Amino acid sequence: MSLPYTSVPVRVVATGSALPATCLSNAQFIARHNIESSDDWIRSRTGITQRYMVNESESTFTLARDAAQRALQTAGVDAAQVGILLVATCTPNLTFPSVAAMVHGALGLPAQCVVLDVNAACSGFIHALSVANGLLQTTPHTYALVVGAETFSNVLDYSDRTTSVLFGDGAGAILLKKDQSAPGSTPSGLLGFVLGADGTKGPDLQSTAGVAQGRTAGTVQMNGREVFKHAVRQMGSAADIEAVLTPHNLTMADIDWVVPHQANLRIIEAAAQSLGMPMEKVIVTVDIHANTSAATIPLALDVAVRDGRIKPGQLVLLQAFGAGFAWSTAAIRWG
Repeated sequence: MSLPYTSVPVRVVATGSALPATCLSNAQFIARHNIESSDDWIRSRTGITQRYMVNESESTFTLARDAAQRALQTAGVDAAQVGILLVATCTPNLTFPSVAAMVHGALGLPAQCVVLDVNAACSGFIHALSVANGLLQTTPHTYALVVGAETFSNVLDYSDRTTSVLFGDGAGAILLKKDQSAPGSTPSGLLGFVLGADGTKGPDLQSTAGVAQGRTAGTVQMNGREVFKHAVRQMGSAADIEAVLTPHNLTMADIDWVVPHQANLRIIEAAAQSLGMPMEKVIVTVDIHANTSAATIPLALDVAVRDGRIKPGQLVLLQAFGAGFAWSTAAIRWG
């Protein structure tokens, strides 16, 4: 499904992120969980060198809260001005209330705020971004916070060495602003989205249980070969990228940065090769964060904004693929 740019510009105001206090190198992770693996094996097959993992005082909620707060602080925007708060996550603290509702209470957002969680696994952040855009178009609210937050360390089977080494915990946030001051100007901000799914592939990447089936959160279960094949196919889809760029007379040559879901370096490289996109234009943080599911893209955005790579006016492409299977693409004229 292609969702084109709409009449009211929605621009990026600020980013923020939060990481757990504990950072484990591959060797430390292997030793802590008694995994039959090695640093060389993990690096060569995934590109991961370390990951962050929550302690008993940290959770999806605390990470989401802190990332959202930092985005607000960076922008100099008071929480009372935020009318929409979406949290993309598949590892919530509780079945209910939503993580978004918990963050709403902690930050003191107004009672009229739209508050909800979005679960599209690793594609959740872009899906939530598209929902926020739609809500800003159809409500009187001016600001929206979109957060991706996960604590996958709580749903890993540490006896599965091929899966457990892939994931980490973290949160990233982006603050959006509806800007009605320049109608008819060159489109900027959120330019468009492509969202898609193939629910028949659900068993290839799923949790082993849930509230209505097992009464526990379950653990991650993945068919790595199938996930790799479909992830490269979807994240390397020129058709999806053209669908968000063509309405603005843009091409892939106009892209300044690609920020893909940080699942695995080999997936990122293979998708970039399929698109003919040089890796110099690809933001990579999987090495330092591992796969944080819905948090990977906002975490990578925050890193690249703060180190100066992503600048106002640049064209940024977001790409994600995850359980469902669900996938998504978004184009943003930054700032």
